[in-house]
Amino acid sequence: MYISNTKKQKDEMIKEIGAKSFDDLIKQVPQKFLNSKFDLPAGLSELEAYRRMKDLSEKNKTLLSFVGGGVYERYTPAVVKHITERTEFLTAYTPYQAEASQGLLESIYEYQSLMSNLYDMDCSNASLYDGSTSLAEAVKACVRISGKTKILYSSLVNPKYIDVVKTYFANSKEYEFISVENKNGVTDLNKLSELLDDKTACAVVSNPNYIGSIEDIEEFNRLAKTKGVLTVCVADPLSLGILKTPGEAGFDFAVGEGQSLGLPLSYGGPYVGIFTCKKEYLRQMPGRICGMTVDKDGKRGFTLTLQAREQHIRREKAPSNICSNEALSALSTAIYLTLLGKSGLKEVATLNNNMAALAASKFKEKGFKLKFNSPFFNEFAIDFNTDVKKLREDIVKNDGIDIGITVDELGPEFKNTVVMAFTETKTESDISRLVETVASRMCSKVK
Repeated sequence: MYISNTKKQKDEMIKEIGAKSFDDLIKQVPQKFLNSKFDLPAGLSELEAYRRMKDLSEKNKTLLSFVGGGVYERYTPAVVKHITERTEFLTAYTPYQAEASQGLLESIYEYQSLMSNLYDMDCSNASLYDGSTSLAEAVKACVRISGKTKILYSSLVNPKYIDVVKTYFANSKEYEFISVENKNGVTDLNKLSELLDDKTACAVVSNPNYIGSIEDIEEFNRLAKTKGVLTVCVADPLSLGILKTPGEAGFDFAVGEGQSLGLPLSYGGPYVGIFTCKKEYLRQMPGRICGMTVDKDGKRGFTLTLQAREQHIRREKAPSNICSNEALSALSTAIYLTLLGKSGLKEVATLNNNMAALAASKFKEKGFKLKFNSPFFNEFAIDFNTDVKKLREDIVKNDGIDIGITVDELGPEFKNTVVMAFTETKTESDISRLVETVASRMCSKVK
């Protein structure tokens, strides 16, 4: 009824449905919800609307933010937005028909190539919704490949990601999720070794982990492989400019959130899920894969090489019902990586690490201790031994600084812990302001 049908067409549809009239069709809807009247003000002219929006925008409060936990405030070169806003990219529809959208398919192919190279893995798909769905799909793949039901995951994987994974398996009671304890800010590899057995489908770790510490992913993978267990690594893509890659460490699947690579902060997205794997698991990959080929005249072209989803193959053979990819967001990450290149990515990653190291040293000068002494990338945890949620709220309200995320959901030992993130957008004066503000607030609490 929302398209421009004629009255005759509407009457024919109502008759075919078996209703007497349109009112008869919607009679089960309570009357109070039908033809509701809203108390809305009179309309505004364009100039009046502009002034109104400007007034509202001036109420916004800009914070100096040190929030991380998987999504980061980063600098995006202006050219990224300029290229992605070109109409041939911005308005292009999901490429169902490969021959109809060669330019978009080529951009997807470039994205896949960049991600395979960045994670040092054989294959990448055309992207998924976000990092959490990528992890869920990787775990599902491991379950299908192994035929086993026990899923091990580090207790320091992003808990929101784990929630999504468990949601994927919520309708089946046969799967067992077991959290591997942490020790000194990283996964306890002795506990991992104890839990690995012939029922284990996969073992999951993140690097850096949720509190910023760098894991020994090579040893994690080696231990799992001694028991023939498939492995999944959730890796921050920007950190791979300086850290060991999942491919180097021997992982079967590597996933991540691509927001760090040229995507702005927003209210929940859109982001882009990175999904890579070894070649032997290509057919377990969800979504779509774009490949390069030649036409009958020998000219280079691009096509959707594999779409192992239920719309294209038998439902029972489909690895996933994900039917789309974040094409525009994936394009942004591809442009960002192309602009920076290998040396540029290393430079940005090093700058992030240096900023975090500077902040850690300044906190230590003020008498604060990091919660753990394990190496970190651009985030670290501090235990303030106070109500950190109240402390954070006070500093946001009175000082205009968001000091980081609270991580009490990880367990009681993290009750008073804040994880702070430092990126290339921060300056030395920003860090000094953070440290001085926290120190001042903590001293006032002691007094």
